[in-house]
Amino acid sequence: MSSPTQPEPGMGAALDPKAELERRQDEFDVMVADAVEAIPSLYREQLDSVAIITDDEPAPGQQAPGTLLFGLYQGVPRTRWGATNTAIPSKITIFRRPHEIAFPDPAARARRVRSTVLHEVAHHLGIDDATLRRIEGGRDRGG
Repeated sequence: MSSPTQPEPGMGAALDPKAELERRQDEFDVMVADAVEAIPSLYREQLDSVAIITDDEPAPGQQAPGTLLFGLYQGVPRTRWGATNTAIPSKITIFRRPHEIAFPDPAARARRVRSTVLHEVAHHLGIDDATLRRIEGGRDRGG
């Protein structure tokens, strides 16, 4: 007979859902940090007033029904007058669950995380969605 902390011999370790969630969150945080680090320094230097965070999923009302929101930029783009004098810092949020749902393969997910980070940084630099679509053209955006 096994104790609550010791599995039956040959049964393997019991899965700890909290530990698994923490592991996935840590892996995702590393993907985001790697994506930020890969941004050329000329652009990365312009992120000093931007909080880049991760969250599990968008809050209610942040995404349209039936869509997946991978990231969100909140703030004043650098191209707007007075952007350097705003009292509230800009924030980029990268959402973990939509990435996991759409990209179960870790390598594809890492590529999409990088794309999402770049997309949100572009918003901070003043590039709107229409311009981003033109820049991205027919490029494979997912992996």
